[in-house]
Amino acid sequence: MSADATQPTPYPDINAVLNLLLTNVQAILGDRFVGLYLYGSLASGDFDPQRSDIDFVVVTATELPNELMPALAAMHAQLAASDLPWAKKLEGSYIPQGALRRYAPTDPPRPQVNEGRFYLAAHESDWIIQRQILREQGILVTGPDLATMIDPVQPNAVRQAVVEILAAWWAPMLDNATRLQSREYQAYAVLSMCRALYTLQHGSVASKSSSARWAQTTLHQHWAALIERAVAWPHDPQPDNVAETLAFIRYTLAYVTVPPG
Repeated sequence: MSADATQPTPYPDINAVLNLLLTNVQAILGDRFVGLYLYGSLASGDFDPQRSDIDFVVVTATELPNELMPALAAMHAQLAASDLPWAKKLEGSYIPQGALRRYAPTDPPRPQVNEGRFYLAAHESDWIIQRQILREQGILVTGPDLATMIDPVQPNAVRQAVVEILAAWWAPMLDNATRLQSREYQAYAVLSMCRALYTLQHGSVASKSSSARWAQTTLHQHWAALIERAVAWPHDPQPDNVAETLAFIRYTLAYVTVPPG
């Protein structure tokens, strides 16, 4: 998906932050800069101004040298401290063009940004899913076509990534539900389970809203009200749903061996 580099999204405040990010990144990286792209909810059609982040990836020509890290860290800290709306919601990473082509769990840690915090970390298995979103739905701010830089992501690779995420992130919540005390996180969990179930069945990634609609028509009616409340968050009355949310996570984990019904 292409876009005007000055107006990559329908949201003027977001475009202002992205254009400032682009200008600063190009100034720091120079000829190491290849492109800037958006993925996540802005690309998949799930964007909600009340709860979404701005997911981005900066593609570089080569691995970035350590001496550039302080300048990048300072730039992101300055952005987060600015008065620009959305500056604190930037979440993304830097990756060399060669490494973008396919996921390799042995790749070294690379620069990451999460709401103003700059650090080095390796991409985990969810990067398989994000690469598919980038390749198929990613928003080009500036740079080469993503389809020329990312190999097709096979359905079983996407399914396996979901299995790993469910095991590593969601299964532990069955024993420690602290995160689920937040009503917002309950809604996020339910929609994430809908998306996981959709991907496990189809081998492709759909938006959370599309996955929720699919789940409401495909899964047992027992889950319909829970999913509807998650879709409606935070606009409709939101009773506490910790127990039901945990049950839905448990149900989704069971799908790895038993199809839904």
